[in-house]
Amino acid sequence: MSKQSTVVGIGEALWDMLPEGKQMGGAPANFAYHASQFGCDSYVVSAVGDDDPGREIIAKYHDKRLKHVIATVPYPTGTVEVELDTKGVPCYNIKENVAWDNIPYTAELEALAQRTQAVCFGSLAQRNVASRDTICRFLDAMPDMEETLKIFDINLRQHFYTEEVLCDSMRRCNILKINDEERLTVSRMFGLADFSVQEQCRALLEEYNLRTLILTCGADGSYVFTPGRVSFIHTPHVSVADTVGAGDSFTATFAASLLRGASTDEAHKLAVEVSAYVCTQHGAMPDLPQNLVR
Repeated sequence: MSKQSTVVGIGEALWDMLPEGKQMGGAPANFAYHASQFGCDSYVVSAVGDDDPGREIIAKYHDKRLKHVIATVPYPTGTVEVELDTKGVPCYNIKENVAWDNIPYTAELEALAQRTQAVCFGSLAQRNVASRDTICRFLDAMPDMEETLKIFDINLRQHFYTEEVLCDSMRRCNILKINDEERLTVSRMFGLADFSVQEQCRALLEEYNLRTLILTCGADGSYVFTPGRVSFIHTPHVSVADTVGAGDSFTATFAASLLRGASTDEAHKLAVEVSAYVCTQHGAMPDLPQNLVR
């Protein structure tokens, strides 16, 4: 794959209202930004309102040199109230009936999908049928090639998910990323609670015919499962500023590494290093040092 592979983060665009002030948020932008640091031609796909917060988001994308296909729709730009606990882990209060719940599917979006080699999408942006339909149509329009990466980063938030959405998304993806807290919820939902961690991951990998399942466990390390193989890497000990965006940086690094021809083990190792570095920085989109962008 070319270093200029087209990579897309599709879903929510919003402001995280943090204790120290507002910061641009949303997993799609975090994913696309970090992928761009590895030479990918990255895009954010979402929607904002015809309001000052929406215009500020677009301005921020320009500042970050982040390409985007962002519709302006007659709903307010999304916001999330974020509080950090004593370990720097975020807790979210996500506003409903906002712009990113209503992402339209357009000819421009279809043309982008047809040249996209990797996309990352989650469950949160599918809480509304309008955006869910757009995400599904985007996935269906992508190239039908073995190298194409369709990454479902489950991203369970509050009550904004259903078994139907999770099942359909796992059928549509070929890489599933899940954290340890989400694993507990999913294992209960799918009758896997009595299985071991590895048995749960293997069951999902086989049931949905996935090429890869990524399980991140915060400070306790991360696993990457592929058919017939599992790798585990301990999380480096670092001084944590906050963990906002660390998971998205992991996913972006993993995808970008695969597109550049790295092995699964190499992609896993670099993803761990990048996400650990992001935890040492404030905010979700720090510039990565040159020793990591290799």
